[in-house]
Amino acid sequence: MLPLARGIYSSLTQITRNSRAALHTAGALRCKAEPAAETETPADGEENSENTANAAPDPKDRKNVIPVETSIRYLKSAAYKTTYGDEFVWTQYRRNHKGMYAPRKTRKTCIRQGRISTGNPCPICRDEYLVLDYRNTELLKQFISPYSGQVLSYSKTGLCQKSHLRLTVAVEQARDCGLITYDVPFREYDYSEYYGKKEESKQ
Repeated sequence: MLPLARGIYSSLTQITRNSRAALHTAGALRCKAEPAAETETPADGEENSENTANAAPDPKDRKNVIPVETSIRYLKSAAYKTTYGDEFVWTQYRRNHKGMYAPRKTRKTCIRQGRISTGNPCPICRDEYLVLDYRNTELLKQFISPYSGQVLSYSKTGLCQKSHLRLTVAVEQARDCGLITYDVPFREYDYSEYYGKKEESKQ
């Protein structure tokens, strides 16, 4: 038994020595590789910046502020005509909701922390070039009833609560500045249908 135990002991000591040597060489190689990696980090950062610059823009990002002048030009561009045609921006919009009947109120907001947080944003939030401002009268008139001059309800347009509030404020500002006016349409009535003809009344 003694020769066998000695053989096992000698093999175990040899294995531990080899493992310690391997760990020592690995540590030395790691220490040599760290300065080289530090010198290469700026190049890696440049490559990452180049990759992010070449990457496609995030369609859900809403951190960039679009000027009102750009939105006004967009409403007159061919891209707007291709997207919406001659209809209003909210005409083709359909809300996603659970069940057969839509809830009374729309969602509070579509954008949280500079990003679209829903899969079906409202007509204003889904297109970043539609800017609600009192100077953008062509866009505001799409949300005003031609019969009463009042702002259309969010249940009809599908706007979120935050966009509807911004729309209401922009319309009131435009009216205060005189950019949007509303005259009650004059309608002519045929009073003979209600009071009869004058000849019949004389008889």
